[in-house]
Amino acid sequence: MAWLVLLVSGLLETVWAVALTNSKGFSRLVPTVVFAVALVLSMGGLAYAMRSIPIGTGYAVWVGIGAIGTALYGMTALGDPATAARIGCLLLIVSGVVGLKVLH
Repeated sequence: MAWLVLLVSGLLETVWAVALTNSKGFSRLVPTVVFAVALVLSMGGLAYAMRSIPIGTGYAVWVGIGAIGTALYGMTALGDPATAARIGCLLLIVSGVVGLKVLH
């Protein structure tokens, strides 16, 4: 159960990062509220998962999921460059996250 919560929490990290951008410096109400709710849920899920997952593994997986999700969102929805080098680096992050899960 902790790994599922950690996965959802990592996805919520992507949600709050995107909402933070869309809030335009907290000047837009709806994205600011989405940011705050997603941030609290993401951190709460991380805290719950760390009850049974080691801190180094849990935090690295959480950050990795959030970073990958945010980068993919930027490339697909915001027109961020999707170069081979960037995709290769994201694959390295994915391999690290998978490795941490497998070696847990």
